[in-house]
Amino acid sequence: MKRHRETMKRYDFYTTKEIRPQGWLYRQLRLQAQGLSGNLHKVWPDIRDSAWIGGKREGWERVPYWLDGFIPMAYLLQDEALIADAKRYVDAILSKQASDGWICPCPPHKRAHYDTWAIQLITKTLKVYYDCSGDERIPDAIYKALRNYYDMLQSGKIHLFNWGKFRWFETFVALDFLYDKYRENWIKDLGVILKKQGFDYDDAIALWKKPKHVWRYKTHVVNLAMMLKSEAVSCDLLGEEYTDLAEKYRSILDRYNGTAFQGFTGDECLSGISPVQGTELCSVVELMYSYELLYAYTGDAKWAERLEVLAFNALPATISEDMWTHQYDQMSNQIACQKFFVIAPFSTNGPSAHLFGLEPHFGCCTSNFSQGFPKLALSAFMHRGDTIVNSILLPTRLQTGDVSISLETDYPFENAAHYSIEAQKDFDLIIRIPTFAQSCRLNGQSVPAGDYTVHIGKGATSLSLTFDTAIDLVERPNDMYCVQKGSLLFALPIAYQKKMHEYTRRGVERKYPYCDYELIPQSDWNYAFASDAFEATYHGVSDVPFAENTPPVSITATMQKIDWERRFMFKTVCAKVPKSNAPIADEEHVVLVPYGCAKLRMTEMPKVAK
Repeated sequence: MKRHRETMKRYDFYTTKEIRPQGWLYRQLRLQAQGLSGNLHKVWPDIRDSAWIGGKREGWERVPYWLDGFIPMAYLLQDEALIADAKRYVDAILSKQASDGWICPCPPHKRAHYDTWAIQLITKTLKVYYDCSGDERIPDAIYKALRNYYDMLQSGKIHLFNWGKFRWFETFVALDFLYDKYRENWIKDLGVILKKQGFDYDDAIALWKKPKHVWRYKTHVVNLAMMLKSEAVSCDLLGEEYTDLAEKYRSILDRYNGTAFQGFTGDECLSGISPVQGTELCSVVELMYSYELLYAYTGDAKWAERLEVLAFNALPATISEDMWTHQYDQMSNQIACQKFFVIAPFSTNGPSAHLFGLEPHFGCCTSNFSQGFPKLALSAFMHRGDTIVNSILLPTRLQTGDVSISLETDYPFENAAHYSIEAQKDFDLIIRIPTFAQSCRLNGQSVPAGDYTVHIGKGATSLSLTFDTAIDLVERPNDMYCVQKGSLLFALPIAYQKKMHEYTRRGVERKYPYCDYELIPQSDWNYAFASDAFEATYHGVSDVPFAENTPPVSITATMQKIDWERRFMFKTVCAKVPKSNAPIADEEHVVLVPYGCAKLRMTEMPKVAK
């Protein structure tokens, strides 16, 4: 796919002024606000006492990471207290911006050794704040920060290294914004410098195909999740053609490191094709953001459908129901979350990386996971001029100009959506019906899957969409399979006992509800599929959308136990594949639940040998 740079971007995002969550999505965001995301600045020193606001704690990526999700969450919920907290942090950051434009908490004599990934991140985050608040101080602050960045890079006073070198393209979110507003050539020149000093990921492909237990920027899963959007966000400003480089990279990563939930193993560097390797939470939310931008820039449904699978499965699976704790690493086949002794089965992560806690292994995910659900909500509707695009079936309300659309749906748990539209003008509404949808009907009339355009006239319009989704036994590597219905993966849930750990380490307190938890298994997990016949039951979405004990939907499967041993040296990790597919017990009717509802689970399992 080649597209001329002047026609690159297909759709534009709406802002928090125009989109409001409702239904299960509102409840999920409210849980997030009541949990760690909404309280991190009260309980975690790296946010509460950060150098970004005059304290002495971390002054690099953690505050910008947190604000990147906290800000849209606060505005989507219209929570005045949270909005005031966001403003307090932004005010402090702006007040400390140096006269030459430098914006990070770093004295002048240390700038050459300061990894400027933080500049790339804070300018992107300030752009998010501007979209939400309309604060007219922000464009000038971003302008001065990036002009200073250009001057210092161009003069050779600083250069890209480490994280900044491998994430150079992240700067283009703010650069594109600046160029649209100011049209000054230095903005393009900065883009050229960043790409020239940045890493070319073509040079890393060979390493993706044979992952090793060696820490490298080139195989770091979060870098790669971010990287997928690099061509899309930069090609306009660089004057280059778009070639769908993201699909080339993604297909290679998926072949050698893919997961059932459309992500990649990376604990924390690429870990190969195995359901017992971990996936870092940061990579999930960053890959979601890449998919969101790739869909906006290309209009290609494949990115939106991959986004759905990530958002409805991988994201909720690795965060506790109350959203006070999270994992650093999740595993598709995760039979226990208990601390390992001395060594861990992960690529480069430590023995506690899969526990649920405040900052298991490392604190980047603690601050970064907040962006997942808010940015997903902002991807529900997009537009191209006066044409409105319902990108993802999410319960939301859009109020823009002379048009109001209320979308009521329990999708992805139930395949029905109702639109209540009030319009003062005619417009076209494009509904992206998933390509896997079957027997699609709009107001009772048969319609095809894919992008379906409805011309909406003035006045009130009501639309009801229904469709079916098949239950598929999807083949995975090594003769394994997983159950999928539409965008939802299903897994065998494993009952567990929760063991709580409260303690203080390096001045950081872990106490209920943001302490650490081990999950100790209490039920069997060694199963195989005995039939490809399944039955789905819809139960309704509770106050906790991804509830463990009251899942919105379940699937009954016929299964049998098989001989499946533990991974060598690890008592709490199952082997990559079973010892034998031969049944060792009678058939059972087993209830599978959405992957995002099961904290301990078996997702990839074989078929019983007949």
